[in-house]
Amino acid sequence: MTKLLAFAELKDGEARNVSFETVSAARQIDESAEVVGIVLGSENVEDAANQMIQFGADRAVTVTDEKLANYTSDAYTQAAMAVIEQEDPDGMVMGHTSSGKDLSPRLASKLDSGLISDITGVEGDQFVRPIYSGKAFEKKSIKGGKTFVTIRPNNIAPLDKDESRSGDVSSVDVEIKDLRTIIKDVVRKASDGVDLSEANIIVAGGRGVKSEEGFEPLHELADELGAAVGASRGACDAGYCDYSLQIGQTGKVVTPDLYIACGISGAIQHLAGMSNSKVIVAINKDPEANIFNVADYGIVGDLFDVVPKLTEEIKAQA
Repeated sequence: MTKLLAFAELKDGEARNVSFETVSAARQIDESAEVVGIVLGSENVEDAANQMIQFGADRAVTVTDEKLANYTSDAYTQAAMAVIEQEDPDGMVMGHTSSGKDLSPRLASKLDSGLISDITGVEGDQFVRPIYSGKAFEKKSIKGGKTFVTIRPNNIAPLDKDESRSGDVSSVDVEIKDLRTIIKDVVRKASDGVDLSEANIIVAGGRGVKSEEGFEPLHELADELGAAVGASRGACDAGYCDYSLQIGQTGKVVTPDLYIACGISGAIQHLAGMSNSKVIVAINKDPEANIFNVADYGIVGDLFDVVPKLTEEIKAQA
């Protein structure tokens, strides 16, 4: 029987949604395969392991160590390799996230395996991935060796959760040593909003918001929609918001169900980060703005007039 590993990614001890998407992707690669979840962390690993099983994994393997509290290349490589050597899988699926993009090539190199990154779909033994900043798609396959892929978040839907589903959860003891990087402290920018990389709805602002205060109507709309707030690089460069909100070729790549672009012109660098959104709504005063070329719906108007009216209408429909 084919065995595929599905890598869980934790944030503050909780499994991120992309973890469950890796299980779904593994099932699409080979629906008859044994899918084994891998959970690495310093706490709550058993809870996350059981969640992986509830979302479709047959069983799960955990590694618990204080050195895994925060992601570092050395620690996670050692822990993951210990599980891989024990399980000897035919392939592995990881999220194409900041840590996944760092860890996956390290593991693939150690396994002498091919790696197909940033896939958005599975078609038989071929994997679909965007190229040329999302302007085209290619299909690739791995011939020989282990099947190793990373998946773009929000593109492969997780399987339905079954809380009655159960499976074996085992642990692997790993001596993590000779670390070249040690994290002493983590300082996070406080945010109560929805995680941008996993949001189903995003309200994004560009230079057209004109100021930091200009983002306030966007936050109000996002609150009504249960959405995350993002920004173009132009807005970040102008100091209107933090770079953690940047979407684009040099920022985060997002694929929400709904993307509302407010005051964004549609530079090619920005489109590279959001053009694969399922539905795009553009709000811009300039009818010739490039963003309208990729939008499913366009509103020509001042965002400071349109966005509050949109917010009020959504409130009225609630």
